[in-house]
Order: sequence, then structure tokens, then C-alpha cells
Amino acid sequence: MRIAIFGTGGVGGYFGVRLAQAGEDVTFIARGEHLRAMQQSGLTVDGLDGNFTVNPVKATADPATVGHVDLIVVGVKAWQVKDAAYAMKPMVGPATTVLPLQNGVDAPKQLADVLGVKPVLGGLCRIVSFVSEPGHIKHVGFDPSITIGELDNQPGQRLDRIHKTLINAGIKTSIADDFEVALWTKFLFIASFSGVGAMTGKAAGELRTNPETRAQLQTAMEEIYKLSRARNIRLPSDSVEKGIANVDRLPVDGTSSMQRDIAAGKPSELESQNGAVVRMAHESGVEVSTHERIYSKLKPLELQARA
Repeated sequence: MRIAIFGTGGVGGYFGVRLAQAGEDVTFIARGEHLRAMQQSGLTVDGLDGNFTVNPVKATADPATVGHVDLIVVGVKAWQVKDAAYAMKPMVGPATTVLPLQNGVDAPKQLADVLGVKPVLGGLCRIVSFVSEPGHIKHVGFDPSITIGELDNQPGQRLDRIHKTLINAGIKTSIADDFEVALWTKFLFIASFSGVGAMTGKAAGELRTNPETRAQLQTAMEEIYKLSRARNIRLPSDSVEKGIANVDRLPVDGTSSMQRDIAAGKPSELESQNGAVVRMAHESGVEVSTHERIYSKLKPLELQARA
């Protein structure tokens, strides 16, 4: 299968290396020092499940040079998806599938608005990883996995083909019975963990052991659960309990990518996570005071980073 990894950060880099190791024809879209390091020395993953290197790699900054591919794995940050959709157009042919792996719930629609509904598949992943230095990805948390599903929840050949390709690469992959439920299940966890972590500056170990921050996590997840029900998304009744359990399984020093970006003064996924909760809550008439507090505290830092 011809595959393009659009955005070779912690997520795209990890899964791209696994696919390339399995013999798939993978092209990495990257830029800057990261791209130059890959072109010179390949791409390495230092992971909890082993260390992997692909060298040489096919890597470029220009999607227009790649041609049509069978699958595009979208690994950019959530706030970059709209621009990425336009940039990847030269790689999208009649049989191309586009698989987003972003945090938040907006990416499938953003891609479909630019590329049309037909090529877009639903996708999400569970992994804590980041670029530790140019040409190197560090995997530090969660047993990496991907969940996929058609946006209309209908089975099909392309779903089976992509599922088989990911499984053959050693990537734990499941097909969601209801993709929107799967997407919101992750959203409940990641928006709450990212927001409380970024607001307090604390890692997972302290967040879950400090009674005050643990209560904030719980309340933030409960707010998203209520929002999901108001929007007719039928999350399981134990979703908050499972979300807290996911925090309890993180490494003691675990942080979200949003928290790391905000701490470093970089643009973050605030608008796609806590900002999206606040926006949808206003639309649905749901009170989300915890997320409003998180959003109001972090918004000035986000504006400063984007300036």
C-alpha cells in the first residue's frame, strides 16, 4: 500500500515507522531540521515496546512531489488540519483514504469540508509520544493503538483493508461499532487531562494523587459526559470512571502534547479541546464551568504564542 504520513511528529512518526518496517511504501511529509535528519540518518523510534529505525526513508516537504497514494495518515496538530487538508490535495486520488488521528472531535469534518466526504475515514489513536530531537521519536506512554471507522458506521472493503494493513504492521487496531462514540470517549479523557494539566502545570502523578486536581479531572470529565448526552452521543455510563482509570495508568511524569506546547510558549490544541467544549456547550445549553475556567486562564497564553 502506498502511504503518506502527513505530519511526522510523535504520532505520525511512530505509526509511520511501524508501517515502513512492515514493508509498506511510506513517504513522510516533514520539514526543517527534522526532515533533514531523516533524509541523512533515517527515522528512529525509542519506545516502550522496543526501538525501531527506518533508514533510508522516503521523506519530503512537498506533498505535490508524492503523487496519488492509497492512504494518508494525518498526524499534524489539530489546529493545523485545515491547512493540511489543502496541502495534501495533490496526493488525493479517486481511491485515496484519509485517516485523521488528531485529538478533539473536529478533524473529520474539517477534512471533509476541503476534500469531500468520500475519502475521509474516522480515526483516533492512543499513544504518548513526541519528537525528542530531529529524526527521533520518543514513545513514553500507553500501549499504542488506533481505532478506525466509517463516519456513517457502515462496513466496507476499505475499512477491512486498512485494518489488515495496520494489524500486519504490529499496530493494535480496532474497528468502532459507533465511531462518534469512540471519538468522544477519547475526547472526554484528553480534553480534561490536557486542560487541567496545562492549567495547573502538573504531570499525571500529581494530578491523580492531589485531591483537588483529581476532583477537577473528575468534574471536567463529567461536564463532557453531560455535553455528549445533550448532543445525542450515547457515551457509556461508565465513561468518566474509565477516563479517570486512564489517567491512573499514565506514567508519573506523563503530560499531554497540549500541556507541553503551552508550557513551551507554542501554539496548542486549546481551541480544539477545551475551547471546543465551551463552544459546543454554549450551542447546547450545557454548563461547563470547569472547562470555561480552564479556557479563560489559558486563552491569553495561546494568543501570545500565536502572536
